[in-house]
Amino acid sequence: MKNAFLLLFLSLVFFSCATKAPPKDPILTHESLTIKSTILGEDRLINIWLPPNYLESKDSFPVMYMLDGGIKEDFPHIANTLSALIQAGKIKPVILVGIENTQRRRDLSGFTAVESDKKIAPVVGGSQPFRTFIAQELFPTIHSKYRIKGPKSIIGESLAGLFIMETFFLKPEMFDQYIAFDPSLWWNNHELVTQSKKYLEHFPKTQKSLWFAGSNATDIKQYTNKLSQILSSSQIENLRWKYEDEPKLTHKTIFRAKKEEAIIWSLQAD
Repeated sequence: MKNAFLLLFLSLVFFSCATKAPPKDPILTHESLTIKSTILGEDRLINIWLPPNYLESKDSFPVMYMLDGGIKEDFPHIANTLSALIQAGKIKPVILVGIENTQRRRDLSGFTAVESDKKIAPVVGGSQPFRTFIAQELFPTIHSKYRIKGPKSIIGESLAGLFIMETFFLKPEMFDQYIAFDPSLWWNNHELVTQSKKYLEHFPKTQKSLWFAGSNATDIKQYTNKLSQILSSSQIENLRWKYEDEPKLTHKTIFRAKKEEAIIWSLQAD
């Protein structure tokens, strides 16, 4: 009996350690601003991290835009990652612009005809106005306040990855580099994958890059794998792309596990 209780106790300890939340990321010095969006009809908080040499020089810099970009969201760990990679000389300096959420599932999801999709939030399908906000209100604001030059990239995971892939197919001219971790391509009966060949027929002639990865999540990996096959057969000359199939990673771990690799590949230093 004592052995049984001891085993139960050790199991509980192990379980609590295994499920313990990762340590909080340091919050680097950053700036924040609020955009009173007429397109979205609400205020949007934007967080900006500047590379170490920004204030010491008059140079202009490329920008990485990130979804889920609040201080209590993914902004701190991506800012820390960029800082470390820049200091190591693995990427060139870049400005990070994080878009904090108000109604995440509304903004990051597109149209769906699937009833179960519609149940994930009171309002869904708002990706088009959110994309318009980024293009018509956020971009001009950042360009007016900071020294900007070079490619624009966007990074995110899960539903944010869906938004990134949707933008890649519907408005590929918006960004130069797309980075999506475990994108929720099951949305709307995996319409983006089903229609991807049609979208790619109208792909712009300018150079673009796409990095995406799929975990062991069964509702995602089948569609990221399929999309990889479609991109391979499409052979678009001005598209540099890479897919990472990661069956040993989970939906919760893939972002942190693969972020450095993804950013280095996308923002390679010369």
